[in-house]
Amino acid sequence: MIIALLGAESTGKSQLASELAAHLSISGQRAIAVGEYLREWCEREGRTPLPHEQAHIAHTQQSRIEVAAAQADWVIADTTPLMTAVYSEFIFADTSLHEAALTYQRSFELTLLTGLDMPWEADGIQRDGPHVRGPVDALIRSMLQSAGIAYEVVYGSGSQRTTNALNAISRLGKLPNTINSIALCADSMPANSQKNSKKWQWNCEKCSDPDCEHRLFSSLKLMH
Repeated sequence: MIIALLGAESTGKSQLASELAAHLSISGQRAIAVGEYLREWCEREGRTPLPHEQAHIAHTQQSRIEVAAAQADWVIADTTPLMTAVYSEFIFADTSLHEAALTYQRSFELTLLTGLDMPWEADGIQRDGPHVRGPVDALIRSMLQSAGIAYEVVYGSGSQRTTNALNAISRLGKLPNTINSIALCADSMPANSQKNSKKWQWNCEKCSDPDCEHRLFSSLKLMH
């Protein structure tokens, strides 16, 4: 089972990948979180990639996911080549990576998109600022929707974000019973957590339209 985490910068992908792998390992199955190669690349080179270097980053990310898939029962991919394709278009107006990235994205059992409800934090040279999160989020959704690739949006703070992601994975019907018990329903949460969680779950449960959810979330941000 290979789960893809997509999302704009500073939306908790890396932490979520690590926490999901830890939870999935509880049952004795082997779970691997595949880190973001772009972060490693930027730290090594001391800069962000140039247009002609994007394909290498996408291919390396895919290769690392495939190596992990040959070694584990569960793989949580902290980004996929699709994120490289998104930034290639957003920064360089280059769509040449789209076709291959979308083809590979279709191979994942589940695609989770991390929501924009977390505060932006600076973290090295690869982050551009909070102003890019909305446009990048919109571009991810547009690419997935135009390609007919289903995805679920994960919101929530702290452990609630992990629980919401586990709930999404549990709907695949392939979680061990020991992990299914961790995927909590809203009725078992503390009252303050229920309030925050229902605010974001309501849209998906009642509408099931990620584009509508995105528009509503954006309007709520403008109101605040």
